[in-house]
Amino acid sequence: MGAGRAQDRLLRRIAQSGPLSVAEFMTEALLHPEFGYYMKKPAIGGGGDFVTAPEVSQIFGEMIGLWLVQVWSDQGRPSDVNLVELGGGRGTLMADILRAAKLLPEFTQTIRLHMVEASPLMRTAQAEALEQYQPQFHNTIATLPDGPLYLVANEFFDALPIRQFQKGRDGWHERQIGADQGALIWGLGHVIAPDWITARFGDMPEGAIVEVNAAAEAIASDIGRRIDAQGGAALLIDYGDWISAGDTFQAVKDHRYADPLVDIGTSDLTAHVAFQPLAASAAPARAAPLQTQGLFLERLGITARAQALAQKLHGDALQSHIAAHRRLTHPEEMGQLFKVLGLTQQSAPALPGLDDLEIRDM
Repeated sequence: MGAGRAQDRLLRRIAQSGPLSVAEFMTEALLHPEFGYYMKKPAIGGGGDFVTAPEVSQIFGEMIGLWLVQVWSDQGRPSDVNLVELGGGRGTLMADILRAAKLLPEFTQTIRLHMVEASPLMRTAQAEALEQYQPQFHNTIATLPDGPLYLVANEFFDALPIRQFQKGRDGWHERQIGADQGALIWGLGHVIAPDWITARFGDMPEGAIVEVNAAAEAIASDIGRRIDAQGGAALLIDYGDWISAGDTFQAVKDHRYADPLVDIGTSDLTAHVAFQPLAASAAPARAAPLQTQGLFLERLGITARAQALAQKLHGDALQSHIAAHRRLTHPEEMGQLFKVLGLTQQSAPALPGLDDLEIRDM
């Protein structure tokens, strides 16, 4: 179904049932079985609409793989563990993780690999990339089996549906998507005043826009509950900040920003992740201090690894390698925008690259 037909369907729904919340709009545009963006298009890579860290360089996944092995070893090397990735793209990150993890064969021998993935296209790519590990696929985290959980989510939470609220002179309104003369438009709903909005955002000034991701908080709660009860650790990497800060809802098409209300189903829709609600939802699991991706990777030794690989490269390959390292770590690229949140049991050893850093404002 083309973008025009997808928009027509949304216009009919709005005519029948009224304006859509941002969450409802995102769910339709991304996951509808006919025209949903993730249902019919390979989104990641040069031929897609955006590039994620694993596509930038293999070193990213290698660092995560070594991190997982170290955490597993620090926690006493439990057996029969569940290695899980949420939204694993084409399987590139997990393939790099497992290649690095082979340095400690005991780890790869004890894992059961699980991929939580909604897109049929991505499942096919992951099954091929990870064939030797026989991944099991899940629509949600709820169907993961019991056992120690070692979980990675890279650019997963940013695509989950958000709700937006704007503070007016008379109170809080939900931002909605309506219709006018055959086009989708922004609008505000009636005044609402649930206790949770007042408790979380009551001191915001008039005109402020905040975002709430109930789906992300529910998943973080499930991850935290499982880790607290059965052990393990989680690494959540995404672009965002500690708290919600303004309107971050955006669309990307052909590696450029686009209008979210145009070309429905042919552009990716995301929003910045607020990590504080995720950390709070994951309790009683312990959240390590939030860290930038650049500093986290540096503390894991990415520069030393990059220098070792550079010894074998020349010309354009070397320049591309240097550029990839910069993109992953430099503050003006992914290094500052992307953040890292680690979760583990309250009594577990310190998480490498995270727990040994002081809490500071982001």
